[in-house]
Amino acid sequence: MNTSSKVILVFMISQLIILLLSPLGYQFGVLELMTALGGVTMAFVGSLLALLAIVVLVLIAWVKKRSLDKGALVIASVMALVPVIVMLPQLQKGGSVPPIHDITTNPMDPPTFLEIVERRAHAMNDLEYGDAERTPEDMAALQAEFYPEVDTLITPMTVAAAASVAEQVLTEMDLELVDVNPAQGRLEATATTFWFGFKDDLVVRVRAEGDQAIIDLRSVSRVGQSDLGVNAERIETFLNLFTEKANAL
Repeated sequence: MNTSSKVILVFMISQLIILLLSPLGYQFGVLELMTALGGVTMAFVGSLLALLAIVVLVLIAWVKKRSLDKGALVIASVMALVPVIVMLPQLQKGGSVPPIHDITTNPMDPPTFLEIVERRAHAMNDLEYGDAERTPEDMAALQAEFYPEVDTLITPMTVAAAASVAEQVLTEMDLELVDVNPAQGRLEATATTFWFGFKDDLVVRVRAEGDQAIIDLRSVSRVGQSDLGVNAERIETFLNLFTEKANAL
């Protein structure tokens, strides 16, 4: 293995270690959020630089008719693609969604949390709908523009029956059920991401209106200005699954 190939390979091993340990460090409380995000960003940039270095090295070897350790470079290239494949879709998604993290089917009367409030005592984000940069009306406008499918669900079911189906859906979505209160028509749950261990909280509110049940949801991230669209996706998944189960009854 020549020196250049060895350097690139060792460098990429270090970048993959950083990519793996940064999220785990945050998840287990060893690293602060910005430090962990900085580590992941460094691994992404480092991988791009490694790929560029490999291209340059191959071109120089081709021009000067030098031999290369092709096996080492192939391994290094594959390793360099891992952070790019992991991070690039996230970066693209971040640029295509609004920088908000509080999504609800009813911006004019968002469902409120009860049991989860205590769990969010140290969360970076509060539970006020709207923030210093956006009024509730601004938030509602962004939702309507980017997430038109996030809307109140009306079903010809009793509150108890709708709450029961909602509980089944939340379980099927692999969310941690925090509180299920059919009498109050309220269910609360928490979603935890695999990589960083980020937590988003979801509340389902079921109310009677005549002989129908009105279902509203709200999903809020505990950290981060932007949720990369995951809260809206979570609500849309719930609405679709609930509709499927309700239609099957």
